[in-house]
Amino acid sequence: MGLFLAAALLLALHTVLTAKDASLHLKLQHGFHNAQVLVWVDGSLAYSGRVTGSTKKRFGLIPTDSVQGSLSEIIPLRSGQHKIDVRIEPDDATMQEDSISGFFDHDSQRDLSVSARQSGLSLSWLGTSISPAESADTFGWFSRYAGSFLLTIGGSIVSAITGYAIKELPARFRSTSESAPKVELGPQ
Repeated sequence: MGLFLAAALLLALHTVLTAKDASLHLKLQHGFHNAQVLVWVDGSLAYSGRVTGSTKKRFGLIPTDSVQGSLSEIIPLRSGQHKIDVRIEPDDATMQEDSISGFFDHDSQRDLSVSARQSGLSLSWLGTSISPAESADTFGWFSRYAGSFLLTIGGSIVSAITGYAIKELPARFRSTSESAPKVELGPQ
């Protein structure tokens, strides 16, 4: 029983120390037909994948010489200070590499913008970190959409009252005009 308790304690300690309780949202814009993307967090490979781009068109019809592609990827990691290294290995250009450091709060997500072009690679943090718990909260969702929700309900009520008035008011006017005594004017 003591051995089981020690193993459970070690497993719990390992889970606490290695839990990935934050995330990195990688937003890549690139100008290559094909490229390999590699992302390291503190020297450990965290993401590897291929991206493709397509030829841009002017006015949606005329092809140009430039290529455009994008990638959006969520990478889980531990909270704390991290060094992020990004490498782009295009099939038709030279390899590009850059790094950036940032702090990740507990239960938060940070957005990293990566722009990879023939001229070079640039990394920058977007906005501030957000807590996934706050963004997934039901009350937070309702408070963001409460105005639209209440306006929709109000519009439905006004529409129902208008429909009732259009249907019932002419019938009431007809019945009151038929029940009113008719005065005939005869020869005078």
